[in-house]
Amino acid sequence: MSKREDYLSWDEYFMGVATLSGMRSKDPSTQVGCCIVSPENKILSVGYNGFPKGCSDDDYPWGRTSDNPLENKYVYVTHSEMNAILNYSGGCLAGARLYVSLFPCNECAKAVIQVGITEVIYDCDKYADTPEVMASKKMFQSAGVKMTPYKNSHRKIEIKL
Repeated sequence: MSKREDYLSWDEYFMGVATLSGMRSKDPSTQVGCCIVSPENKILSVGYNGFPKGCSDDDYPWGRTSDNPLENKYVYVTHSEMNAILNYSGGCLAGARLYVSLFPCNECAKAVIQVGITEVIYDCDKYADTPEVMASKKMFQSAGVKMTPYKNSHRKIEIKL
C-alpha cells in the first residue's frame, strides 16, 4: 500500500485555516481570516476581523454607511492580520508567512512589516484600486515583503462537526 495522494498542500492547508478562522467573524458583510506560519510550516497564530477584547459585539455598530463615523464599524474593528499578530505570544515573527483571505490594508501592512513577516499569501484582492491597498503594496515592495496570490485549487473541503 502506498501513501494517500489527495492530501492538502501546505498552501491549501494554511489558507483553509485562514478561511475557517474568518468564519468566526460576526461581521455581516465581510469575514476575513488570517494564519501566520513559521518557515518550518508550523502555525504560529490565527485571527479574524472583530471588535477588540472587552468590546461587546452587541454594543458597537456593524454598519458601514452612516454619515457619522462613530456609527460605522471601521473605527472599531480589528482586522484579522492585526488580531493574528497581537494574538501571537511566542516572541519573534521574523521570517514568517502570513496567509489571509483578503489583501491587507495599509494599517495591517505596517504591522506586518514591523514584525518581520516576509511573505503575504492572499486569496482575494477586491480592493486593489483603493488608496489603502495601493499604499500596502507600495510599502510591501519597499520593505521586501513578497506578495503572492493564492493559487486556488477550487477543491471542496467538507468538515463535519
